[in-house]
Amino acid sequence: MFKRKKHSTFEAHIPLTKLFKKADGATKASYIIMGAANIANKQYLKGFIFLLLEISWVAWLFTTGLKAYHNMITLGTHAQGLVYDKKLGISVLKTGDNSMLLLLWGMLAVIITVLFILLYRANLGSARKIWELKQDGETLPTLKQDLASLLDEKMHVTLMAIPMTGVLFFTILPLIYMIAIAFTSYDHNHLPPKNLFSWVGFANFGNVISGQMANTFFPVLAWTLIWAVAATVTSFFFGVILAMMINAKGIKGKKVFRTIFILTMAIPAFISLLIMNNMFADGGLVNTLLINSGLIKTSLPFFTNPLFAKFTIIVVNLWIGIPATMLVTTGILQNQSEEQIEAAEIDGANKFQIFRSITFPQIVFVMAPSLIQQFIGNVNNFNVIYLLTGGGPANSNYYGAGSTDLLITWLYNLTLNTADYNLASVIGILIFILSATFSLIAYKKISNSGMEA
Repeated sequence: MFKRKKHSTFEAHIPLTKLFKKADGATKASYIIMGAANIANKQYLKGFIFLLLEISWVAWLFTTGLKAYHNMITLGTHAQGLVYDKKLGISVLKTGDNSMLLLLWGMLAVIITVLFILLYRANLGSARKIWELKQDGETLPTLKQDLASLLDEKMHVTLMAIPMTGVLFFTILPLIYMIAIAFTSYDHNHLPPKNLFSWVGFANFGNVISGQMANTFFPVLAWTLIWAVAATVTSFFFGVILAMMINAKGIKGKKVFRTIFILTMAIPAFISLLIMNNMFADGGLVNTLLINSGLIKTSLPFFTNPLFAKFTIIVVNLWIGIPATMLVTTGILQNQSEEQIEAAEIDGANKFQIFRSITFPQIVFVMAPSLIQQFIGNVNNFNVIYLLTGGGPANSNYYGAGSTDLLITWLYNLTLNTADYNLASVIGILIFILSATFSLIAYKKISNSGMEA
């Protein structure tokens, strides 16, 4: 009689939908009672663990889960307020629902349900494996063998269990919660526990893009893009020039010059920015020296004039951005093919032509991923703006933002200063969309250009 081939690790399993029609009773029972196939085939510990987790989830669902889902939908129905107490003869404060906590517990309930679904699929996968092994006439693994596999071929699953749990509850849950806030009315007028907030759909996005917040969003977005492009391009351009100057033939003390610029990277950026803030203040070192030398009569408005402040920020950022670009460019120049340059010189090319046609394209190709990363980093460069200008000078035409605020610092102000958490969440989502879109397009172009090369 024809004998079935043994299943290899690379062979596709039978789909779970078809398994129910073909499998035996114990396997079919696993679709309702988790662990039934394991218990029926004497894998008692694994089977009882599956069954216990199913019972626990069902108990949680009917005692807490359904209520958490309901509260997440309503976000509370009883607001905090004064209620007259007949016994005391006065009004007392009655605690109401906390929309913030109800939303958080609802999000947690969703994650617990998703984890149970994954556990349910693992139960069906275990039942399918047992059925396939029995069909092939193979011996079922014992408890000892299952435990040994967790320290052997499934070692990666064992090691990743704890980190993934941390990521789930300390990264994914807050992220989902932040996204959900964007679709609520959680602002300074609806602060829990005193007030309730509710679901408002895409109203906040409409408010930011085409409503009252548009007069602030688009100017801040424009300055964010101008800043990100200017900061990235100037740091790259001057960093390349500095590296070319240091590595030019005939320059002595190259190691000394490199060490000097590396020292600027050794000092934490926030210290440098705070020093620069004091230096360019109205009564700071720069204005004092210029006035004492007779070049100016009154202090230059480095941080009090919007245009001056933006220009100052870009210039100060060079102190932080140039050394990193210089180091990377130095590595590229030191690994450049001397034969290629000598061949170009023999053909009559001058130094500028060699730089334009050979050196610069190589630098751009190698540093392209780094430039993309720098651009995204500058879009979210909170430190430079916050420590230099604090977003100032103030702009009465903007809501919660100053003339030099980026989207990320405006988000900060909306969160801590004006308590408009829903608008801040919308801004966070839009920043992510902007960064992700640019990254995908840029990396795709790099990939295509690399394939053409």
